[in-house]
Amino acid sequence: MNKVDKDSLYYVFLEILRLHYYRTHVLLEEVGVYPGQPPMLFILNEKDGQSQKELADKLQIKSSTITVMLKRMENSGLVTRRKDELDQRITRVYITKKGKEICNEAIGVMNRVEEEMFRNITIEERIILRRLFMQIRENLNNALDMK
Repeated sequence: MNKVDKDSLYYVFLEILRLHYYRTHVLLEEVGVYPGQPPMLFILNEKDGQSQKELADKLQIKSSTITVMLKRMENSGLVTRRKDELDQRITRVYITKKGKEICNEAIGVMNRVEEEMFRNITIEERIILRRLFMQIRENLNNALDMK
């Protein structure tokens, strides 16, 4: 009979993902945002006034999902949406002052989680781990390209 090897790298990695998500979710909840919202704020904080389509492409999510997400963020006062002055078919998204404040708090959450995750891991080990993560990312990207 086949069963999951709880000592396998795959299983350990899944457990890390689960714990990371849960810890981040708890801290972001204290800030007042949902886990999917900070990446949107980060992108808008770097370049404000992007179209919904540009945001969907950068976040690699469906435009219908972006619409729902932005509605929630707009209701929370994090972003505003306005029609493009030159092309009324395009809706542009702008980060608000409150959105910028929350963005900075979310960066603090990311830094805190990173510090918690890598506590007791030396700089040398972190460098090796980063290189390994980058290789894993490349491997998975290559596997996706092969389909």
